[in-house]
This record gives sequence, C-alpha cells and structure tokens, in this order.
Amino acid sequence: MAALNSQSGFSIGVTFLLIILVVLPFPSHSADPDPLQDFCVGILNSTSTSLNGFPCKPASEVTSDDFFFDGLSKEGDTDNVFGFSVTPGNVLAFPGLNTLGLSMNRVDYAPGGINPPHSHPRATESGVVIKGKLFVGFVTTDNKFYSKVLTAGQMFVVPRGLVHFQMNVGKGKALTFTAFNSHLPGVVVLPTTLFASTPPIPNDVLTKTFQVEASVIDGIKAKFGA
Repeated sequence: MAALNSQSGFSIGVTFLLIILVVLPFPSHSADPDPLQDFCVGILNSTSTSLNGFPCKPASEVTSDDFFFDGLSKEGDTDNVFGFSVTPGNVLAFPGLNTLGLSMNRVDYAPGGINPPHSHPRATESGVVIKGKLFVGFVTTDNKFYSKVLTAGQMFVVPRGLVHFQMNVGKGKALTFTAFNSHLPGVVVLPTTLFASTPPIPNDVLTKTFQVEASVIDGIKAKFGA
C-alpha cells in the first residue's frame, strides 16, 4: 500500500510539473528586450550609459508629439549609384520608439534601382510594396536562395540577419514600407562594408577572398570613393 501511495504521489507530482511547464509563458525571443513601462521616449543626446535603449525622458515632459512621426511622408532622393533611398523611422529619428521593439523604413527606388545586398543583425524585416514592381530575394545560412517578383499590395519577410536585396524591375518608380522588430535594427551593406570601410580592408584579404587581381579590387573601391 505504501508503495502504491508513493507511485501515485510521484505520478501526481509529474502531472503537476507538466501542467506548470505548459501554462508558464515561454521566454521572449523578440529582437529587443520587453519594456517594463508604458513608454520610454528616448533622450538621444544623453551622456548616461544605457543598455538596449536610451534614457527615458521624464513622463512630466512627454507630449503627444513624442508619439507621432511624419518623416516617412516624403519621397527620398534616389540620385545615387544604386538608385534607391532609405528614409529611416527608427529610434534615432523617432525617439518615441525607444524600448518598444519596432521601427519602420520608407524605401524609394528609381527605375532600375536596387537596395543592394545587406543584412539587419538585430531584426527580422517585413515589407509591403506600395508602388511598382520589385524583385525581392534573400539567402539562408546554407546558401539557399529564395526570391519572388512582387507588385503593389504584396508583402515579404526576411528572417533576422540574412543577406537580402530588393531591385526595381518595373518601368517606373517603386516604393516599399518595411517594418522591423527592433527599435534600431542596424544594417550591414555588403558593397560598402567590404570596399569602403574606414580604415579599408587590406587588398590582400579581398583579392584572396574573391580570387581576383588587385586591379579589380582597386577598380571596385574607386567606384565607392575609397
């Protein structure tokens, strides 16, 4: 009888433990830490040290204007080597996003323009085509390439940290709005990272990496003003 009671108690204990594991919330895997307050309008010029965000403006000084941003309403200047323009709506432009774990960009494309291969180390990206026709693609960590041509009203997603691009393949201008699960997703643009860094990456590294002569590397660097 004692053994039976022991087994019964063990079974109840295991069942209780499983119930607890099911109902408890799983740890957050969002790009930014979950906020512990309603809002934290960032003080961008603060000299105080802060982790994963800027110090908060005192609530008594917060106004309605801190929660609205019109920076994405104007078309960007696409007169550049790539024929595109990114207008950021991250915490640096819109301090009201501080600690909230999201941001948006406006991306304008001239005919034939390209948002060159790049990655966002701190966020997954989703976007919707507002105008035009875009060829969108990304590459996974096992070198699998996914791509599709999208038109107005269609949406795409790029998993966090993966290299991706968007290219205007329509006859006119194109426009997208993109969203990120970070208030400051960061960006690594491969052409400028490799060929226009300060100080520059040594030519020996680049020639060996791309298996080309130094003159080819010099030619590419010249196009980026390096």
